Amino acid sequence: MKKKEFVIQDLLSKIYQRNDNQRRKLPPERQLAMEYDVSRFTIRKALEKLVSIGVIEIIQGSGIWINPQARNNPLVYNSITEKHFDQIAFRMVNLHKKLPNREEQQVFGLGKDDYIWQFCRLRYVENQKIQIEISRMPVQDFPDLNQQVIERSIQQYVLSKGLRISHLLTSYQAVAVSKEQAVLLECKKGIPAMHIINRGILDGGRVFEISDIIDINYSCTYVTPYNHDNLAWRQGIQGV
Repeated sequence: MKKKEFVIQDLLSKIYQRNDNQRRKLPPERQLAMEYDVSRFTIRKALEKLVSIGVIEIIQGSGIWINPQARNNPLVYNSITEKHFDQIAFRMVNLHKKLPNREEQQVFGLGKDDYIWQFCRLRYVENQKIQIEISRMPVQDFPDLNQQVIERSIQQYVLSKGLRISHLLTSYQAVAVSKEQAVLLECKKGIPAMHIINRGILDGGRVFEISDIIDINYSCTYVTPYNHDNLAWRQGIQGV
């Protein structure tokens, strides 16, 4: 692990080891450089990363302050959320209406004659193609979905309808890039990628979007609460 990455991970660990809601500070840059035996430049770059993901705030003349609200989010950061919106762009590949299959009817709570949108878009990060995203959304909730919306923020579009987003349900699977995906991403076929499946869920429990994403540059850091019940269940199964 590079020195900068080690500093980032270790500082995150120390920040999340404390569960109180008091506003706390990190040591000064010079002290951190001595503690980690690295240059102040390395510390500065690590702190810039923590600022970019909203974990700390550097106040001139006051110090490096930890954001107490950051500890409420189990996802500390991933390779997308650490980027500012002006570093990210989308290009729509296609958009069409279709009748839902049985699984889509079940997920969205639709009838067999209720249309859904399906669109494909590419996500660019710092002008590099990083993701292919194929998403589906109910037409009845989003009748005016168009290219302009797709090439901006879907979540902002949903919120503009007066809807409230509750949470996302996300699953991950390591895959290899297919020939068709490699053409779109302009990369080699067979390279490792992350397959990410998202369900966007509104207040009240209704699903507003299903997304299938292929990401060729994905990384993330999570904070996971210790689950006593799950450990007991797993030990019980193994003991049978």
